[in-house]
Amino acid sequence: MKTFVDSNVFIYAHDLDAGRKREIASARIRQLWADRNGALSTQVLQEFYVNVTRKIKKPVPKNEARDLLRTYAAWQLVAIDLADIVAATEIEDRHWLPFWDSLIIAAARKADAQLLLSEDFQDGIKIGDLRIENPFARVPAATDDDAPAP
Repeated sequence: MKTFVDSNVFIYAHDLDAGRKREIASARIRQLWADRNGALSTQVLQEFYVNVTRKIKKPVPKNEARDLLRTYAAWQLVAIDLADIVAATEIEDRHWLPFWDSLIIAAARKADAQLLLSEDFQDGIKIGDLRIENPFARVPAATDDDAPAP
């Protein structure tokens, strides 16, 4: 199943202080590599880079983060364009979602993903044919130390 991955999943996978969330995120990403079903967008890569190099307790060195960008770019990569931005504004209006979350949904749809992995949405909701799963929904409540920076 084509799976679009939001930045928070990638961030947790590389955050040494994320505990159980790191284990879950890493396992999901490994499985997507094995299945060759992962997709992401330029927005996701940008958010990932900023957060892992600046906003987690133990930042990833910038040269390593750049290597990770190149590595993840091997996945199906959605480049955000004007049509995606307009689609996001329509999703925002229709579903009462924040713009940046709507842009993630627009990119996932553009990738023809059936599943979106993100902790930013209610687990199990569907928007059209896209099912959203919070892979951390069954993890005990996180402390402020567990959450990636926005």
